[in-house]
Order: sequence, then structure tokens, then C-alpha cells
Amino acid sequence: MATLVSTLFISLDGVAEIDPAWHFPYFDDAMGAAVGDDYEDVDVLLLGRVTYDSFAGAWPGREAAGEEDATFAAQLGDTRKVVVTRGDADLGWRNAERLQGDLVEAVTALKAEAGVERVLVPGSLSVVRQLLAAGLVDELRLFVHPVAARKGERLFDEGEPIYPLRLLRSDVFPTGVMKVVYAPSSMPGEAGYDDVKDSLPGA
Repeated sequence: MATLVSTLFISLDGVAEIDPAWHFPYFDDAMGAAVGDDYEDVDVLLLGRVTYDSFAGAWPGREAAGEEDATFAAQLGDTRKVVVTRGDADLGWRNAERLQGDLVEAVTALKAEAGVERVLVPGSLSVVRQLLAAGLVDELRLFVHPVAARKGERLFDEGEPIYPLRLLRSDVFPTGVMKVVYAPSSMPGEAGYDDVKDSLPGA
């Protein structure tokens, strides 16, 4: 069964809809290397339509331009891309295909597909929310920027149940961005105030 990883740039107040005004000032070589790690050995990119359109509208041209970002652009182009979309227009980028059928059923089948060991979901908030609810996300990788965006779409919407997570690792970059990697988990147990008051300072 393949590992499905979600990777997102996010603000301290939970906004995961990127605004260049608060994202790019924090992007440095250390962060670039960490982003590269997320895309290493990826068999499939799973993208929502909005994220796909953003990628397809930029990276093929950057590959053709042959500048510093052309190598990463070519890597994205060469990777198999599965796009969650209701439209039937030409996707217009090599190695791109539509996800067929129900999202949860199709992603479950994708994770079980022979030869697929790692699926990466960059951005694609709506897709990530649905996959979290279905228990299909194995790792949640968040690049937490030291800024309160104060507007924009947040990763977690209101609803039930809660999502307990287990911290796998963390890194802090020179700009103050923290990369935290979580896996789904369970609550450490049931407890109320009376159960923890002996842990208060001075108890």
C-alpha cells in the first residue's frame, strides 16, 4: 500500500491558501531543499483542479525557459499526475490524467496500485480535507510560516470528529519557517482536570 503525503504551506493562523506576500519572503535555500525532499521518489502527484491549473499554467513554461527552476519543472512534468476534476477539457500537460469515479474509492485503488509507493498531494485543500476525513492521509507535512495571514482559506474546517495527530519530526529554517510532519494518531487517553492537576507547577 502506497504512502499518501499531503504537503502544504501554511500560516500560523491556519491559512493554507498561499498569498505571495507572506510566502515568498520566507523562501530560502533551506526551505527549497526541504520542498525538494517532499518531491523525491514520488510516483504520483494527486492534484485538485485549482492546484493543477496553477501548476500547468506555470511549470511547462518554466521548463521551456531553461532557467534555474527548469530542472524542478522538468521533474514535475515527467511525474505522473492524477487530477481531480469534473471537467473534460484537455489537461494540456504531459503525464496528466483525470481521476476516474469517486474520490475516496479511486484514491484507495491508487494507493493499492502495483508500482505505486508514494503519492504526493501538493496544496489541493478540498482534496486533502476529503482524504483526511476518509483516513487516507498517511503524512501531513506543513511548512508553518511565522506570520498570521488573517485572511484566506484554512486547512481545517469546522466539523467532527477531531483529528489527533502524532509528530514525526520537525525542522526550523533560518527564516523562522518550521516544517512539521504529522501522522494520524489517536488521543493519548481520556482525561479531565482532576486527572492532570497533580501535574501543575508546585503540585
